[in-house]
Amino acid sequence: MSMFLQPSSLPDLVEAVRATPRLLAMGAGTKPRLSAVDAVKLSMTHLTGVIEYEPEEFTFTALAGTPVREIAAALAERGQYLPFDPLLVETGATIGGTVAAGLSGPRRFRFGGVRDFILGVRFVDGGGRLLRVGGKVVKNAAGFDLPKFFVGSLGRFGVLAEVTFKVFPRPASNLTLQLPVGNAGTAARVFSEAANSRWELAALDLLPGGQAIALRLAGPAAALAEISREILARWPGERLAGADAEKTWTGLREFRWAQPDGILVKAATTPASWLALNASLSALEDARVHVSAGGHQAFISLPSAAQSAALDDGLRRAAVSAVTLRGNAPLWLGARPRPAIGQAVKEALDPQYRFPALDD
Repeated sequence: MSMFLQPSSLPDLVEAVRATPRLLAMGAGTKPRLSAVDAVKLSMTHLTGVIEYEPEEFTFTALAGTPVREIAAALAERGQYLPFDPLLVETGATIGGTVAAGLSGPRRFRFGGVRDFILGVRFVDGGGRLLRVGGKVVKNAAGFDLPKFFVGSLGRFGVLAEVTFKVFPRPASNLTLQLPVGNAGTAARVFSEAANSRWELAALDLLPGGQAIALRLAGPAAALAEISREILARWPGERLAGADAEKTWTGLREFRWAQPDGILVKAATTPASWLALNASLSALEDARVHVSAGGHQAFISLPSAAQSAALDDGLRRAAVSAVTLRGNAPLWLGARPRPAIGQAVKEALDPQYRFPALDD
């Protein structure tokens, strides 16, 4: 299908869903493989804007097509930020696409991912109803936390119209250390020891190339200076200057290290499964890997989709699930657990399968 819809208001969005038997919402297209489905494309890029922002309550609500960089700029003016470290901000990622893709950056290690900060959503279901679930304030609530099911749903449950998030105050300062490691085993040991230390690291990533770990600290400058001395007394390394540190983290979040014309895959790892997967990846020619969140997620870049079968085999042997973000490879790779609750939510919100199925 080549049809392309671009609603500019919520009533237009509802009407577009009701009038189209098979469609899929998309944002700015920064993760193009996620929307490479045979369906009418529903662009959300005209539904933009922060419609509510309560700095004192540390919450905001934005239309789904709003670029994350606009939200980040508005938060920065009040000394606040999104702690889950959204990816592809400079590339143009939207807040709705970020939720649907379920992508979080390096700071996920300390603060949690997208699902830990989403409070509520407004969406159009498969019946063309504009519904609101969740809330707009930070509080404990009993009941079914449906907003979290939209994180990583890839638009299969409904079309996100608005999202509400909680935010945090920006840290007083940041400090980045780079620690050389000789191999994956050494990196895994540093991950384990650093993660179980008292330092409360903001991020802990193995840089592409596998030769160094980037370790990020956040908090009062005096405390960071003392903690960094402790870390460097334990492992050899260096402090990165502010500009170099920012370049490192921005490069990771924007995937500047990845093969520009190849495939890019996100894998849900654990420190143990990453070690098992690493053996398979080392056999793939020109594979580039960024291991993030202390080993709890990995981004894999390969120069050719022809290598996807070998990657799929390695992922399966390591019992790791993965999704393709860009490139001409299968959407899902590796182990593919399908919890019954996911299908139950699909049947409840889209019983006629107006949106593609979870496996499409």
